[in-house]
Amino acid sequence: MQVAIIEDDPVIGRAVSTAIREAGHECTWIPDGAAAVETDAILASDLVVLDLMLPKVGGLDVLRAARSRGVRTPVIVLTARGSVPDKLEGFQAGADDYLVKPFEMDELLARIEAVHRRTSDRPAMHLEVGPLHLNLANQRLTLSGRGIDLTPTEFSILELLMRYHGQVVTRKMLCEHVWGFDWNGPTNVIEVHINRLRGKIDKQRRQSFIRTVRGRGYALAHD
Repeated sequence: MQVAIIEDDPVIGRAVSTAIREAGHECTWIPDGAAAVETDAILASDLVVLDLMLPKVGGLDVLRAARSRGVRTPVIVLTARGSVPDKLEGFQAGADDYLVKPFEMDELLARIEAVHRRTSDRPAMHLEVGPLHLNLANQRLTLSGRGIDLTPTEFSILELLMRYHGQVVTRKMLCEHVWGFDWNGPTNVIEVHINRLRGKIDKQRRQSFIRTVRGRGYALAHD
């Protein structure tokens, strides 16, 4: 597991980094919020230990920026700010766990393992099917390395088709994925978006990536 510790206190940063490595993980120590944003530390790691009172860019701002882009990497807040309002603000910003300083190193390591177990079944942030590459963090599609702009609806449709690559995805599944499980509208509305999506990804192809399975729905293939 690749862990990032974002912490401006050099004593804590070194101690936590050493303990994480001794526990068998890789660890990167980042000393301020600006460096964390510049290196995209949350996206680049499997788990992050994040201080809130950071120089240049505060920890909550680092966390909110990542979550606003859809980055789902688990984050444990490690901070001296231990009031209930502080904790609520941390969780509302997207923290997965919250540990107040001073802390026991064994407890932090236990929380790292627990959060990793709890979140390890989250969907991957990158999907690939043949030349199609979907980045869920920044909601970008590339086809053979070429960027293609999609609407949010087109992106959601393609995401579900790629997750179920080679399997039939019904119109009802697509509608619920795009508009929620309480969708009660006609399922044929999805056909308009499918056709627009095909127009963007099927140029210069003899056969569409998205195959219509008559009477059932759609399936994604790349052969």
